[in-house]
Amino acid sequence: MIELIPAIDIIDGQCVRLRQGEYEQKTVYGEDPLAVARHFEELGFRRLHIVDLDGAKSKQIVNKEVLRQIAQGTGLTIDFGGGIKRDEDIEAAFDNGASMVTVGSIAVTDPERFTRWLRRYGPERIVLGADVRNGRISINGWKDDSHEELIPFLDNYIRQGVKNVLCTEISRDGMLSGPATELYKQVLEAFPELYLIASGGVAQTEDIFRLEEAGLPAVVFGKAFYEGRIDISRLPLPGSRKKVPSSPTKA
Repeated sequence: MIELIPAIDIIDGQCVRLRQGEYEQKTVYGEDPLAVARHFEELGFRRLHIVDLDGAKSKQIVNKEVLRQIAQGTGLTIDFGGGIKRDEDIEAAFDNGASMVTVGSIAVTDPERFTRWLRRYGPERIVLGADVRNGRISINGWKDDSHEELIPFLDNYIRQGVKNVLCTEISRDGMLSGPATELYKQVLEAFPELYLIASGGVAQTEDIFRLEEAGLPAVVFGKAFYEGRIDISRLPLPGSRKKVPSSPTKA
């Protein structure tokens, strides 16, 4: 069964979604991220992906208080990313309630630091963020493209112990155009034991089923849920405590 991971992206303390990572193309879906997170928990989700978009832009964690509130106010397992580039950033993420962190840019710009974190915290707590545009890894909140090609980039870090990868096809993120299923198939063909988390482009419930059929272990989604395109009643949510109608989350 594919793991279902809703996303909360934070700007100025609000729950938002961007189109292809463009901060100028922002839609606010909730002014209270804790209320949004609690709604996800009520629906039966067990894990939450939080992205500190302010942090990604400023290259250091900004919304650690939001993280702390959600960690203390819910029982969700939290995967947190955005702006984690220094030792104090990753420490702050874990100190404020993250169970896992997603790290992308630093794996490109400072590989020694990334591998040190991987050894210190363990591969179960470090998710390698692989944000892809035109086959290459993008960094710094998707503002800059690196020269790293996806498969060699992953191969290098998997050899060093990485087990979890969150892969976003940037051109599809926030576009409701469908996930990059063929890209994910290529990655899984190269690394069949990898816990690959698909991200970007989910537009409807059927997209989740297609990813599951393709062998994806997990999927992150946000905009499709907020806009009422995902039928929660059709999804297997073992954590559900009661039947809650499917609806966009507005806080």
